[in-house]
Amino acid sequence: MIPAAFDYHRPSSVDDALALLSEHGPAAKVIAGGQSLLPLLKLRLASPERLVDIGRLAELRRQGPTADGGYEVGALATYAEVNAATSLDWVREAVEHIGDVQVRNRGTVGGSIAHADPASDLPAIALALDYSAVLRSRRGERVVALDGFFLGPFHTAMEPDELLVSIRRPPLPAGVGGAYTTLEQPASGYSIVGVAAVVGHAHGVLGSTTFDHVRVAITGVADRPYRATAVEEALVGTACDQDAIARAATHATDGVTVNGDIHADRAYRTAVAAVIVRRTLEAARARSS
Repeated sequence: MIPAAFDYHRPSSVDDALALLSEHGPAAKVIAGGQSLLPLLKLRLASPERLVDIGRLAELRRQGPTADGGYEVGALATYAEVNAATSLDWVREAVEHIGDVQVRNRGTVGGSIAHADPASDLPAIALALDYSAVLRSRRGERVVALDGFFLGPFHTAMEPDELLVSIRRPPLPAGVGGAYTTLEQPASGYSIVGVAAVVGHAHGVLGSTTFDHVRVAITGVADRPYRATAVEEALVGTACDQDAIARAATHATDGVTVNGDIHADRAYRTAVAAVIVRRTLEAARARSS
């Protein structure tokens, strides 16, 4: 299909983009890599009056360590650029399996986070790493933890006049280990269940036998990516051994309404979520030191 008619703007700076969003609000839609928005436009599932193309704003492509030892990724950094820059092997392995080469070369971190697809892989990875969204408007800048940023399918806490300029995380604990595991829908590659896990030693002490940093994030299961806090709470203060992980994994879907669709009914998805949480935590535990 052919998209509905729209006005097209290519701002030359972030400030220009913010001015356009402030003026046009909900009638405007931001486009960067276009890997999510363009199919929606062609199907007329989205029909904005204006497109604001931020794809050439180089200042939003930067990524690197922050002063406190954390890390920040600009909204326009592509999957491929994240892969080239990250020092986390498990993140590199996960990102290498997202989409295809075109998606990884054109799709952006900010686009994935702002799009908030409930089956997208990147939001779960970012949630497990404690990233926050850095949002900017003409009213100022605010930082919103991703745990709480995703409100529902394709719905976030971002206001119509705000632009996602980057995502930012604090330093990782010493000896941290991570993993991402997914059961994909074969045709689309989207996650039926996807799980990211990060575990770290108690108080950053290498050689400790207990863990007080446990993050488990799940995508594809509910109406939004979410932190499995019941799993995390069951493992904090333990050695994260196989028995403890197996018990904790049974809480993978606590507090959420599990999706049921043509690819996996609710009972199957619930059972698979527990299995994949267990496998992912075991892999993350094995990578910790």
